[in-house]
Amino acid sequence: MNPEIVVSGVVSMLTLIGLLTVLTIVLLLVLRKVTPIVGLTLIPFCGAVLAGFGFDEIGAFFTTGLGSVVQVATMFIFAIIFFGVLQDAGLFNPLVRFLVKISGGNVISVAIGTAIVGMLAHLDGAGATTFLLTIPALLPLYKRLGMNPYLMMMLLATGAGILNLMPWAGPVGRAAAVFEMDPIDVWQPLIPVQAVGAVLLVVFAGLFGIREKRRIAKGGGMPVEDDSPYEPAVDTAPEDAELVRPKLLWLNFVVFLAVLTSLVTGILPSAYIFMLGLGVVLLLNYPSVTMQMERIKAHAPNALLMGAIILSAGSLLGILNGTGMLRSIAEDMVLILPDSVIPHLHLIIGVFGLPLDLLLSTDAYYFALLPIVEQIVATHDVPTTSTIYALIIGNVIGTFLSPFSPALWLGLGLAGLEIGKHLRYSFIWMWIFSLILMAFAIPIGLIP
Repeated sequence: MNPEIVVSGVVSMLTLIGLLTVLTIVLLLVLRKVTPIVGLTLIPFCGAVLAGFGFDEIGAFFTTGLGSVVQVATMFIFAIIFFGVLQDAGLFNPLVRFLVKISGGNVISVAIGTAIVGMLAHLDGAGATTFLLTIPALLPLYKRLGMNPYLMMMLLATGAGILNLMPWAGPVGRAAAVFEMDPIDVWQPLIPVQAVGAVLLVVFAGLFGIREKRRIAKGGGMPVEDDSPYEPAVDTAPEDAELVRPKLLWLNFVVFLAVLTSLVTGILPSAYIFMLGLGVVLLLNYPSVTMQMERIKAHAPNALLMGAIILSAGSLLGILNGTGMLRSIAEDMVLILPDSVIPHLHLIIGVFGLPLDLLLSTDAYYFALLPIVEQIVATHDVPTTSTIYALIIGNVIGTFLSPFSPALWLGLGLAGLEIGKHLRYSFIWMWIFSLILMAFAIPIGLIP
């Protein structure tokens, strides 16, 4: 088979096979018919065989693709375990309790505190941890004050979206893997966006708190299920009490800051920084070899799952690039799309990045859509980084609006909420928030 054969005078056979490969992956991931690991490995292999490539060639594509993401996968594995151990040691619990306590019975303060707590709880980049840490603490207070729990969910989801720009969270890591970049290099220019996003969210929370206070004053409060005084529900569960290290709080905090500082300055490779950080926090908090192994085993499933997904994505990208499918799709799409659209395609996709979260999984968005958009706009000399930032900033706030996010379902379950009502309450406001961040990224040069 000659994969370069032209079909209908415009589109080559290689383009059709490439599109079929990508669309099949997206469709199966969207319909949740396969796991990302299955979709990202089997389907590209079949596509390469269909395009006429031999096993030796496919093996070479795989090796090249895998080599491009090993550093990212390694960073993810050790970063997730590092933050998991700090959570076990109770590093973030006192701060969350303090913020919940000082918000007291003031509706506006509670809304602002929710936004801050949501961002702090998502420092580890894990949505499940964020909701497990915050919702049990905040929900009784919201009920007691008659506040709408969907406001709580929106603020937590938006805060987690802002912190999802950290290099060990999903979007930046995936984008870095696609283009063989260090996640730290991708993240550093995003720090101003995160800072502005954090300040903006506090302002948003205050405004929504004022609106909520007025609604409650008009008799629109939520029904209160019990009359018991509010008590924070963040205390460590009995079975985890032996893991908490309150006497080592400040030492853990120093290690945490040292790791973040090292990442920002880039004095060592990010994966190695997390390896060293993990070694320090394990020795500091759990000197026993048995306890160290238990902590590693406790967080290994999440860490290995993310690492496996990144490695699977490497095989996908190796095949798409090695076979020439990605280049062929881009070249043919340039012939089909109007000339006026092509230079701005990354901006168009970025603007609709949040709504696309309702249609595409995170893996489909970053591993399938992003590289195609980048290849298309590159024909008009749009820098790769501009495409990355347009698609990340436009999409990241919607992470916990997506029905494809397991953490969202966990959060909704903990709060007893419905996804439909969550979308109706939060969608427009979170999209506006996302567009404001995109607008900010333009004058600072991230999206020229």
